[in-house]
Amino acid sequence: MNLFADFEDRIAKIVAGLDIASEAPLALDRIVVEPPRDPAHGDLATNAALVLAKSAGINPRELAGRIAGKLGEDNTVENAEIAGPGFINLRLSKTFWADHLGVILAAGSEYGRTGLGTGKHVNVEYVSANPTGPMHVGHCRGAVVGDSLANLLEFAGYEVTREYVINDAGVQIDVLARSVELRYREALGEEIGEIPAGLYPGEYLKPVGAALVEEFGDNLTKVDEPVRMEILRTRSVDAMMELIRQNLSALNVNHEVFFSERTLHEKRNGVSEIDRMLDEMRVKGFVYEGRLPPPKGEVPEDWEDREQTLFKSTEVGDDMDRPLVKSDGSYTYFAADVAYFKNKFDRGFDRMVYVLGADHGGYVKRLKAVAKAIAGDESVLDVLLCQLVKLYRGGEPVRMSKRSGDFVTLREVVDEVGTDAVRFMMLYRKPEAPLDFDFAKVTEQSKDNPVFYVQYAHARTKSVFRQAAEEMAGLDTSDEALAQADLSLLADEGEIALVAKMAEFPRMVEQAARADEPHRVAFYLYELASELHQHWSRGKEKPELRFINQDNANLTLARLAMLKGLSSVLSSGLAIVGASAPDEMR
Repeated sequence: MNLFADFEDRIAKIVAGLDIASEAPLALDRIVVEPPRDPAHGDLATNAALVLAKSAGINPRELAGRIAGKLGEDNTVENAEIAGPGFINLRLSKTFWADHLGVILAAGSEYGRTGLGTGKHVNVEYVSANPTGPMHVGHCRGAVVGDSLANLLEFAGYEVTREYVINDAGVQIDVLARSVELRYREALGEEIGEIPAGLYPGEYLKPVGAALVEEFGDNLTKVDEPVRMEILRTRSVDAMMELIRQNLSALNVNHEVFFSERTLHEKRNGVSEIDRMLDEMRVKGFVYEGRLPPPKGEVPEDWEDREQTLFKSTEVGDDMDRPLVKSDGSYTYFAADVAYFKNKFDRGFDRMVYVLGADHGGYVKRLKAVAKAIAGDESVLDVLLCQLVKLYRGGEPVRMSKRSGDFVTLREVVDEVGTDAVRFMMLYRKPEAPLDFDFAKVTEQSKDNPVFYVQYAHARTKSVFRQAAEEMAGLDTSDEALAQADLSLLADEGEIALVAKMAEFPRMVEQAARADEPHRVAFYLYELASELHQHWSRGKEKPELRFINQDNANLTLARLAMLKGLSSVLSSGLAIVGASAPDEMR
């Protein structure tokens, strides 16, 4: 139950029932109910009078007074107060919060799930690193953002496909094959010397060379180059993708689909997917033969003033039309991008989300143009850009990796600090903001380490149940007993604040899913954990607020029920983030 949406409906019905002579229909869908910025102002705040006053022809404060008067008749509303130019602040009754805690307990792990995405299919494509080596920490952020977004969308009711596109059709694959060939010769015992500039020098290719010796012996040296290169390409990509899958698995990232870009170029019955795309888009008027004007500013040496096959992307919002065929007759990367989007659209997705690095910002407008040309209004494309991650150790920059030679691998980071810390911290900044990741900070046990702070809150809820079993051995704390607890006994302001913060979870999930912002989940979890830790500290000063009261079994049971609900919300949120919810911290 989203109580904010519920009150938006209540207020809309109140307004509809008021005697308002309006020439235009009232925009009831603009009514918003949200938590007030200052909790001292109440539990809920609404802009209803402000957004409706003009069309209703009524002063905002006057309209607010009429709406507040009706809300005051609701037995769940303790107080309705007008603030500023016409805001309405609501304070809900303790009975309401007790009843809502009952809703949270009854829903359990389903609490917060919505039907927002029911019947809608979303493709989230993320990571898609070139299969030329181990994943580095820069890939890590996109992996976490994409995977957590997929978790969030599923929680909000969407049917989600997690996809990785393997860039196995570009020149970088030839470079990889040449690099592996050197390691193959090295594994045969040949002295290869220093790796030539332009090839991949990382030692991670040595096992690939050794595996080729085990499979082929020295036979690869005896076959024609075209055959040898094809074998090297295939084995190299397979080996790198296996390495990438292992890296991703260490981060608890698992894609359902690994899509090979190469399949877009492969001919079947003499025709490739790119060929078919060009034919179809030519019929729709988006592919034509023409000339491009020279680039603004200094003209690159490789620019050619020639007639070529172009995509009319300016007609759908792009800055310029895009080349589809190179002068040598091969297809451009953009041609593959168009065919790839069409492939997704043909698979029936209502929406496609691309999670890309910030260096791909220039691709956003052209990708959206592609989506508009191919899908029209039938499908939506969204692009999330992830900024760089800077590594530190105790405030000092971390620059080098022993394994790769020039970057820090994702696996090295995960192995040192753990999957939970990596996943949570990669979400603890908006993706579009640079992120500083300090190995020392993310492993310390303090409030300054968000993942510890949140997981410790979950562990604390479990520790109270263990303590209750020791101190009140006869107390039944089963789910059935907690469901029957007298929740009206929860009257302290700290207890009410905890339930109110839990009640924000469904609204946060829906808003985060609508905006493709999984980082909101991490922020919310920290705020919820903070409410628990603050209330825990109050209990140290005031024994009557402690969760276990040996002289009052009913009150203890009510407080345990509250912790049960809190534990469930924390667990659900951590699952969206992709981090564990530990029962105890060591």
